[in-house]
Amino acid sequence: MDKNLDSKGRWRNRTVAFRVSEEEAKLLDDCVSLSGLTKQDYIIRRLLHREVVVQGNPRVYKALRNQMAGIYAELQRIGQESEISDEFQYTLQLVAETLNGLKEESEWE
Repeated sequence: MDKNLDSKGRWRNRTVAFRVSEEEAKLLDDCVSLSGLTKQDYIIRRLLHREVVVQGNPRVYKALRNQMAGIYAELQRIGQESEISDEFQYTLQLVAETLNGLKEESEWE
């Protein structure tokens, strides 16, 4: 398939760009890696309110492992403090939902 065609055979010849903060960029990258999609496909699905269905594969499992290591390190850093950023809370929720979905998927197989 030509790189400029989408899954329905339509030409993707328009460029859309926007700026984000460092925190937003990291959160977006985390969401993309946990989805198993390309960044382009992830952003398009989210912008068009389409469901993002995570298919378990080695890339997703590696992203989950890396995210869990980051979460563990952040929780150790926080210790007794109750200051958790909104981005960290969102990432934690996304990892939990992804793991829960993969668990349910594997129980049916």
